[in-house]
Amino acid sequence: MPDARAHLTDLAHSLGFEVTGWADALPRPNEVEKYQGWLDSGRQAGMDYLTRQLPRRADLSTSLPGVGSVLVLGVSHAFAPQPMPAGGVRLGRVARYAWTPDYHAQLEPLLERLKLEAAGLGVRARGYVDHGPVMERALAGRAFPGWQGKSGMLLSTSLGAFTTLAVLLTDLPAPQPTPLHPDRCGTCARCISACPTNAIGPDRLIDARVCLSALTIEHRGPLPWELRPQLGEWLFGCDLCSEVCPWSVHAGPLARLFVPDPELAHPDLRRFFGVSEREFQRQFGHTAFSRPRRKGMARNAVNVAGNLRLPEGLEVLRLGSADPAWEVREASAWAWGQWEERAEVERLLGDPAAEVAAAARRVLDDS
Repeated sequence: MPDARAHLTDLAHSLGFEVTGWADALPRPNEVEKYQGWLDSGRQAGMDYLTRQLPRRADLSTSLPGVGSVLVLGVSHAFAPQPMPAGGVRLGRVARYAWTPDYHAQLEPLLERLKLEAAGLGVRARGYVDHGPVMERALAGRAFPGWQGKSGMLLSTSLGAFTTLAVLLTDLPAPQPTPLHPDRCGTCARCISACPTNAIGPDRLIDARVCLSALTIEHRGPLPWELRPQLGEWLFGCDLCSEVCPWSVHAGPLARLFVPDPELAHPDLRRFFGVSEREFQRQFGHTAFSRPRRKGMARNAVNVAGNLRLPEGLEVLRLGSADPAWEVREASAWAWGQWEERAEVERLLGDPAAEVAAAARRVLDDS
């Protein structure tokens, strides 16, 4: 049904997707084996759901019986720098994709629109925005002009590395195969050099155990002690490997569907303290900040304040020392140590949480 494919492609572009392409839904043993090897090496860190989902990722018919073709969709989040809002304590950096309200909520209605249009054409369809059991990057590499870069990210000569992916599974017959886009990384290794924790492997896969993005978003509990300094100013996520990519630099700001919000690009760190989880979700439930939850964002804020050691960060450290979550107070013990504020660390020796008292003792012993 080439007309159905063309109609859905045209609709996707009219809805705001910057790049589209069709791929067959056939399993690729080499892709599955590579993914399995990544899991077997433990590089998924604590994201055990990825292991449970592998059988479904390997066989898309488990998500849509009779699936034949996949419409792969790309949206740029290559935003221009955002102005710093007035007031507040605005330290640290946020990954670009989180500068706009949660992209899942923005893209899911568009996928539903495509699904309804497909149904009108007699086509069964199901959409996913990166939280379903789908290997989006592998499908994108087959579907439109792009390739998996050395950073593990999907790269495009037109969009660079700042691309959010979504897919529409359909029961349309598989399209004719198209030649894969040539690898345009060449001898460049800027992404590898830029990564402060050497999280990028030679197989172009990421070690989530040390990736700054995974640590600030997915990791629960205290951050690994030895990696806290290397997190630097990153409050949420990390863009370093994508920023330095020459293709991203060449592409420049491109986003037209997503609209950035300066309050998300430069959040007031004080808003992560002194509120309940329910209130935090009321304020940030429509954003990517809801993923690490309140105490995760507060922990990250304390870590940033400890690393940057700027005067405005003192308020964050004081708030962190009194936070109801022991994980945040534990981070404060470490951060006060970075400031060499021994008296503040000693106060935390008497904390009712053993983890906080132990962190304070470790700081004092190391000083």
